[in-house]
Amino acid sequence: MTSLFDYSRIKKDDTIVVWFSCGAASAVAAYYIIKKYSNYCNIRIVNNPIAEEHIDNTRFLRDVEKWLNVKIEFATNPNFTDNSIQSVWTKKKFISDNKGGASCTLLLKKRSRQIWENNNQFQFLVMGFTAEEKHRAERFILEERENMIPILIDEGITKADCYKILKDNGLKLPKIYDLGFPNANCIGCCKATSPTYWNLVREKFPIDFNKRSEISRSLNVKLVRYKGKRIFLDELPIDAQGRKLKSMDIECGIFCEDRRKNRFQVKKSQKPAQIDKIQEIPSDLLIRQFPTSKGEQ
Repeated sequence: MTSLFDYSRIKKDDTIVVWFSCGAASAVAAYYIIKKYSNYCNIRIVNNPIAEEHIDNTRFLRDVEKWLNVKIEFATNPNFTDNSIQSVWTKKKFISDNKGGASCTLLLKKRSRQIWENNNQFQFLVMGFTAEEKHRAERFILEERENMIPILIDEGITKADCYKILKDNGLKLPKIYDLGFPNANCIGCCKATSPTYWNLVREKFPIDFNKRSEISRSLNVKLVRYKGKRIFLDELPIDAQGRKLKSMDIECGIFCEDRRKNRFQVKKSQKPAQIDKIQEIPSDLLIRQFPTSKGEQ
């Protein structure tokens, strides 16, 4: 199989950054990169913390640190120190558009990544594209980053393989998987339109469902698609079902969600401290709390 990447480009003492999402695939991608290059390159693992992710994601992150014997760094946006999607929506009065341009992704993931990159030197990056996602990796390399190492694809590692590798190494997956969700994204992802997904959120996390319902109604955003049309979450019948969650492809990445290249672009000369702060957000919006991107205080 021909690789999407020329591994001869990697030189001794290069820095490789692994973007870790608290999901199974990115954890295993970090494992393979460390296994292959830890004695040759500098490996850094970076996470975008999101308050609305399941609290057990933090436990999984710590377990991965112990497994790989690394310290995972955090990339955050100093405009949103609570790392909360609700804070973004409240401040910006905008959730997402019909092209998948979610404000939370743009400001908590994409912009956080830009700030981190503007303050850190590296040569290559790694993401959790698995063997069955070669088409996505190809598009990513073509449209976003030609320096992405598709380690799981080249190793022939599938999503199912990732789960098995973690289990075989004594790691328990984030609890969100056990609850029937297809990934470890935040609870009540605004990119999801499936009634199956939203009714699972309502069943497992009624408080979070009500929060998403209230703010989306207040901003006039219809997040769910039912019988061929968009409706508000509070209009969704409790027994409504769509396709099975295991076949859904809801991704919340840090690069390719928004094709409007220059939106929220951070200039090289801009320092994080120059970005204006916003008002405090009520503590009842917070689920998880994190250190800043400089490490634990």
